[in-house]
Amino acid sequence: MKKKLLALLLAGTMIFAFGCGKAENKKSDTKEANTKTEESAQEDDDEDYTTGDASKDDPLNQDEIGESELLVVSFGTSFNDNRVNTIGGIEKAMINAFPEYSVRRGFTSQIIIDHVMKRDGEDIDNVKEALDRAVDNGVKTLVVQPTHLMNGLEYTDLQNELAEYSDSFDKIVLGQPLLTSDEDFERVAKAIVAATAEYDDGETAICFMGHGTEADSNKVYAQMQQTLKDLGYNNYYVGTVEATPSLDDVVAMVKEGNYKKVVLEPLMVVAGDHANNDMAGDDDDTWKSTFEKEGYEVKCILKGLGEMEDIQQIYVEHAKAAMDTLQ
Repeated sequence: MKKKLLALLLAGTMIFAFGCGKAENKKSDTKEANTKTEESAQEDDDEDYTTGDASKDDPLNQDEIGESELLVVSFGTSFNDNRVNTIGGIEKAMINAFPEYSVRRGFTSQIIIDHVMKRDGEDIDNVKEALDRAVDNGVKTLVVQPTHLMNGLEYTDLQNELAEYSDSFDKIVLGQPLLTSDEDFERVAKAIVAATAEYDDGETAICFMGHGTEADSNKVYAQMQQTLKDLGYNNYYVGTVEATPSLDDVVAMVKEGNYKKVVLEPLMVVAGDHANNDMAGDDDDTWKSTFEKEGYEVKCILKGLGEMEDIQQIYVEHAKAAMDTLQ
């Protein structure tokens, strides 16, 4: 039978339907995962800190998948406890929501995969390994739900990698990242406000640190700031580590108010290296140190978005919307 590839873009969801045959498996371009990351993996074997017990994490790389699989794709984190609470939390929400699917994990950062394996002996599939596992197990329907924050370079790389497997499954569909629709922005804004409500005392600026990207998708941070403002949360601020708004931009905005205290929290799915070091670290150029030098009392909350049930639910609904296109 002649192979067919039908690529449909429906409301931001990518669907592949095809005839018989197996596509050539190719390694995806991981330039963003290895250079401009949502979390810089720790490669130093002489770490002077602990990140928790890796044995509490389920890498979800079991075989005997069945005919329907939900592959949850994340950049990853080498911080063990946070991986359980954030990525693991999202995966558990998927397991509870879709008992008819076998939920499995794939990480896009080979650096993190290798580091966790070398340090802790935990074997986590990269995306290619996860896809090959699905093929070898005879999966017919594959739903892929990324935990990406936005439709950026990493999301595009995932689309391209899945395209190479279009002839390997009867049906394959890719769900949307967290911040896709205007409704998503509003729901995420309300979720982060609810999560920090105890600090909203009229004299505290609550600042969220995102990663930032050179891609056009960096505009999501400005949109999140505008969404917070439109909802009346005027003491909430959004910045990035590697793009705009920068730390200097956030400091300037905070100084325009009459604040005595600053609360810092990551606008990232995980609270990994960036959150622990760039945000909450003690070096002179961290967010914490910078605000302290400006005279503010600073509190750091090392909690990734993936821990929040409201955020997990958005991912579940995006996966459900992707599944619905297969009907």
